Amino acid sequence: MQAAIYGFEGLALTGSERDFFRDADPAGFILFKRNCETREQLRTLTDSLRELTGRPDLPILIDQEGGRVARMKPPEWMAFPAAERFAELYRLAPSSGMEAARANARAIGLMLRDAGVNVNALPLLDVRQEGASNIIGDRALGSEPMQVAALGRAVLEGLASAGVVGIVKHIPGHGRALVDSHHELPVVTAGDGELEADLQPFERLSWAPMGMMAHVVYTAWDPDRPASQSRTVIERVVRQRIGFDGFLMSDDSNMNALTGTQAERAAACVAAGCDVALPCNGVLADNVEIAGALGGISAEGMDRLARAMAITTTDGNGPDFAESIATRDTLLALA
Repeated sequence: MQAAIYGFEGLALTGSERDFFRDADPAGFILFKRNCETREQLRTLTDSLRELTGRPDLPILIDQEGGRVARMKPPEWMAFPAAERFAELYRLAPSSGMEAARANARAIGLMLRDAGVNVNALPLLDVRQEGASNIIGDRALGSEPMQVAALGRAVLEGLASAGVVGIVKHIPGHGRALVDSHHELPVVTAGDGELEADLQPFERLSWAPMGMMAHVVYTAWDPDRPASQSRTVIERVVRQRIGFDGFLMSDDSNMNALTGTQAERAAACVAAGCDVALPCNGVLADNVEIAGALGGISAEGMDRLARAMAITTTDGNGPDFAESIATRDTLLALA
């Protein structure tokens, strides 16, 4: 199984994409708005991916956060609130904030499972910092580390109750970045002591099934490489200090925070210790180039992936979609 999770171009795989993915045998796939048009189309697509790979537990990822980051959009699918709404409620009533976040995440999970999607790139555990780039902004669960951890736990629990795997991101914390890593490389110059606040939510939720690395340089730990391509950060900070032993992926390796060819970017992420690279742009030529530079997932990575995907066997017993939305809305009305 190749150490990559790929994006692809459209609403269905082309013949060339099918041939490539059949040979490459990637760890999984990630979906974007370009892949999501109608309920029937999306379910047909996800079924076709599982049929192609012969893997019922194939990871099919999406970024369905709510607010401004949502790949499945109205009017076909419901819109969900940004994380900031739950942060506001938590500040007034912590238990209500957590329950609202849990109910919201369950509703998202049920919607995703209906579409055949089983992994969601949520929750963000980035601690919001004043004056930082708005790329995190209202996507954050707050500016206080323990609040972020508490709400993040509720999100993971809500997703898991629907049989959907959550991904904590962006390890070891994107909240201080002054620029958008989609476009350029952020450099964080805070000292090790200051960065402890960024690490705390990840430390509290180190048991999370999956994690996503940030394309951010932290000069206190490695002044020369972004965390996603730094063996020092991944081994010493993520695996040892945070204690995260889940399945670890890079952020989108096509992002312009990284330099070099597409193959070099992805390969550097895996060489540093990410279990997989995550090339998302869907360009077949780029994916072919990347495949030529990547080997298979390590035995440890395969074990971490199997443990994470065991969540998808959850039977989903509990409140249905409408009940979950009603619970969320009743609680959010308190704020």
